[in-house]
Amino acid sequence: MSNRREFITLLGGAAAAWPLAARAQQPAMPVVGFLYGGTLTDVPHYVTAFRQGLKEAGFIEGQNVGIEFHSGRNSPPLVADLLRRQVALIVGDTPSALAAKAATTTVPIVFATGGDPVRAGLVTNLNRPGGNVTGVSFLTVELGAKRLGLLRELRPEAARIAVLVDRFVSEVRAAASAIGQQIEVLYVGSDREIETAFTTLVQRGAVALHAGIGAFLTSQREQIVALAARHRIPAIYNAREYVVAGGLMSYAPSIPDAFRQAGIYAGRILKGEKPADLPVQQSTKFEFVINLKTAKTLGLQIPDRLLALADEVIE
Repeated sequence: MSNRREFITLLGGAAAAWPLAARAQQPAMPVVGFLYGGTLTDVPHYVTAFRQGLKEAGFIEGQNVGIEFHSGRNSPPLVADLLRRQVALIVGDTPSALAAKAATTTVPIVFATGGDPVRAGLVTNLNRPGGNVTGVSFLTVELGAKRLGLLRELRPEAARIAVLVDRFVSEVRAAASAIGQQIEVLYVGSDREIETAFTTLVQRGAVALHAGIGAFLTSQREQIVALAARHRIPAIYNAREYVVAGGLMSYAPSIPDAFRQAGIYAGRILKGEKPADLPVQQSTKFEFVINLKTAKTLGLQIPDRLLALADEVIE
């Protein structure tokens, strides 16, 4: 009788232990580290688009992949934290991807950048990136000449246009030179410097503004739009989000679409493809958006040609 009890007890213990043993043998769910140099709460649609790209590649958060989100301008410690957590790969904007590249040569990195990935030092070749880095370029910097041209069509008398940047200064100067436009470059890195920049551009006689190049400025778009309205400065921006917040107009690639493509690449890498073999994607979806309500507030008449070119008019 004693032996029978021991057998039943042993059998019950084995049955209870079996699910634990089976779970222990299952591969751990891969985790993706997502880094953004601004504030993630300001760009939830980027995150939604990234999740959509992962889904298109066969990965759904919480089911077969986890995502660790970090945001902030001080990228190196955020990257270090993700590496300690042994993430399967890291996705980030330009500063985040550069910090990740400096920290690891083994963990795959997927970037979404508005600049030239080769010039930025992310990859050495667009078609065959090599190493552990690849991603998507949405060419926002290269569109600088187009934005300045649209702004000049709106304000043909604008001899000098102010340009607000937190990086990409040389690219902005090249864009202005390409169309023969004089610019006043104002570099900003904090809320207070944004306030000072608007005071400076008014003092120096700039009558139009090209604003919002960089993740930090995008995160401060409401402040920038409010200051442009206060000083009655017509402005063009590098993201639709500014116009939705009350800015005058924007000409920009679809950044959410770039993050969707980054999500697809992340999924392909999770399935075993190597970043070195994945060509850098070029985002080709662009949007020209005009806010007519803001134009009316500024006392501006938008030329018919610009209205005809617009993909979206907010009234």
